[in-house]
Amino acid sequence: MLILTRKQGEAFLIGENIEISISEINGDRVRIAIEAPKEVKILRKELKDAGDLNIEAAGTAMLPTAENLSNFANLVRKQAEKK
Repeated sequence: MLILTRKQGEAFLIGENIEISISEINGDRVRIAIEAPKEVKILRKELKDAGDLNIEAAGTAMLPTAENLSNFANLVRKQAEKK
C-alpha cells in the first residue's frame, strides 16, 4: 500500500489519466475530487462492502440444500392438508 501526504489543493495521479486532488480539509473530513474516464468505476468502499454482503446473503439463502427442500416440502404438505 502506498501512503501519500497531500495538502489542500494538491493532487496525485493514478496511471496516465486519473487525477485525485484534495479540494477541502475540514476537521476529520477530506473532500476529494476525482477526474477519471467515464469507464472507470468509482464507488465508496462501504457501498461495495454492503453490496457484496447482500450478494453473499442472497446466494446463501437460495442454495437448494436437502434441509431447505425438506422444509419446503413440509410447508407445501401442510398447506395442502389445510384445504
